[in-house]
Amino acid sequence: MTVTHGRPMTAEITDILVAHCGLDADAAARAPAASLEELGMDSLALLELSAVVADRWQVSIPEQAGHLSIPAVADLVANRADPPGHTENSVVIDAPLAVVWEVTNDVANWTELFTEYAVVEILHRDGHTVRFRLTMYPDENGVSWSWVSERTSDPVSRQVRAHRVETGPFEYMRIHWRYTEEDGGTRMTWTQDFAMKPTAPVDNAAMTERINTNSVIQLAVIKDRVERIARQRADQGYPAAGDESTEADDE
Repeated sequence: MTVTHGRPMTAEITDILVAHCGLDADAAARAPAASLEELGMDSLALLELSAVVADRWQVSIPEQAGHLSIPAVADLVANRADPPGHTENSVVIDAPLAVVWEVTNDVANWTELFTEYAVVEILHRDGHTVRFRLTMYPDENGVSWSWVSERTSDPVSRQVRAHRVETGPFEYMRIHWRYTEEDGGTRMTWTQDFAMKPTAPVDNAAMTERINTNSVIQLAVIKDRVERIARQRADQGYPAAGDESTEADDE
């Protein structure tokens, strides 16, 4: 028996059909093996079922679902349901926390920090919150992906929370940056929580793998570039940024 959130998936599908599609719950209970069509579900009811299932589990119901029983639909949804994506990646940077914080939160100069961003456009600033558009270098198909994000940084807790405003293929994308001092430098951690739209070219699992792979690459690049900046500042006798000045201008 497939269970979701502590309830059988069959019960979840039945509830949707009753609440949104006009299913007679008693009739369904008397004929558990009956198809949706035999239970009186017409094309409009199936469209509503498909919409709710897509919204709740990011699963597409096939057009032939009318020939399926409620348990069969439940199995289909359970087998295709894609858990939300979650990644966590970190790197220890051999540099003072104040320098790491300043450089990595200087959004306007991210084209100098990341290798994947071709253009950064600051759209709006409000205190510690910045809204900006990122445009990537063209991919292997010649497509330059672009989207708007918003970041709010907290220089006291050394954390940043961000989300995509223009979600594109994502249902949502939320990113949490954390900075902590450790022996050997500063640990910067990225946590990303997201879900792909049913129409996206990849599912949550594939995007999780893609983000994990790319994060390792970008964190290594950032580590190298921030450490170089920290060495240059030390050689030139620059004092480490104080707590009152570690907030980058672009945040």
